[in-house]
Amino acid sequence: MFSKTLRSPLAKTSWRGFASTARREADFTHAIIGGGAVGLAIARQLAARDGTNTVLIERNKLVGMETSSRNSEVIHAGLYYGATSLKTKLCIRGRQMLYALCEAHNIPHANMGKWIVAQTNQQWEELVKVHKFTRTLEDVPTNFISLEQAAREEPFVQAKAGILESPTTGIVDSHAYMQFLLGDFEDRGGDVALQSLVVGVEALGENGSSGWAITTRDKASGEESTVTAEVIVNSAGLGACEINNMILPKSRHMTPYYAKGNYFSYAASTPKTKHLIYPAPEPGLGGLGTHLTLDIAGRIRFGPDVEWVDNPDNLAVNDARLPEAIEQIKKFLPDIQVDAIQPDYAGIRPKLGKASAVASGDKFLDFVIRKEDGFEGFVNLLGIESPGLTASLAIGEMVDELFYK
Repeated sequence: MFSKTLRSPLAKTSWRGFASTARREADFTHAIIGGGAVGLAIARQLAARDGTNTVLIERNKLVGMETSSRNSEVIHAGLYYGATSLKTKLCIRGRQMLYALCEAHNIPHANMGKWIVAQTNQQWEELVKVHKFTRTLEDVPTNFISLEQAAREEPFVQAKAGILESPTTGIVDSHAYMQFLLGDFEDRGGDVALQSLVVGVEALGENGSSGWAITTRDKASGEESTVTAEVIVNSAGLGACEINNMILPKSRHMTPYYAKGNYFSYAASTPKTKHLIYPAPEPGLGGLGTHLTLDIAGRIRFGPDVEWVDNPDNLAVNDARLPEAIEQIKKFLPDIQVDAIQPDYAGIRPKLGKASAVASGDKFLDFVIRKEDGFEGFVNLLGIESPGLTASLAIGEMVDELFYK
């Protein structure tokens, strides 16, 4: 919630940046709505600007309680999203930045690589497409693994048609990462308002020329309060379309779609793998297929599948999806002990279209990260799903550049 201190106008020193006439008596320079990994990364980046102050507004009691903490925790390489897409550009840059940050600050992570396995000739052709695509990119190496090498390194893994390796794929402890971002943001003078549900956004002056007024409702007390900021960032994740629709005219309203991913744990010690194991991509699929990932402790988990739901609060694991998941898992891990697979957790991915594809194709939808035409001091982020965690630091960098360059 916002304290009285945060609601009071805060003194600022002079600074360079926006070509706007936003009132200098605003409570904050920057207001970021949404405290997931991306919102935290943006807030941390903007808070580094001298002579500014930044507030991060989060509707939950802690940061990172939604999509950012209910995913596979994979550091993606940037294999799937199309050469000119923001997803590819920001995934590659974000991966580089994330590995460097984790190394510098001892954030738990591991770069064990990923194997993408093909069982049919059609899937093999998809691997060849991915490999050819990555050869056009910088710092996205892939290479084929011979079946003989595979049998030595991963004897439990089945790949009837072939294997493509992504050596720069890894994992990160997303909770430790977000706690670092939060601490660093606060060390840079940033303010955090938790349990603060945004219920209204008003553009001051002419479409934000005099800043922005953000009204929040404390989720515990019901008390409403309003703060002002010179610029605003919509990084609300699952709630981003709602914030978008508070600000933009009806002709530019967006409809959210929610792709639920069910995850399953594995209690047995065998079979086990050293790499992340993914099925070959299927064109038009809303995810990357049920895959095997490892957590920092080396425990196996499977998921996510794709289940379209109407409610982003629908976080109960759908047990009815388990038989289908087992069928998919057995294709690449045939010796799996079925009785050791149990429902674990679920996450929701914010989509901008029903059945929108993750990989490039007719239904591919890119990240939306833009200054909105006709408004001053408003950067809008929509459809920030995978690879949002990997790309988060690069997204923070991009938002900073949108405001200051």
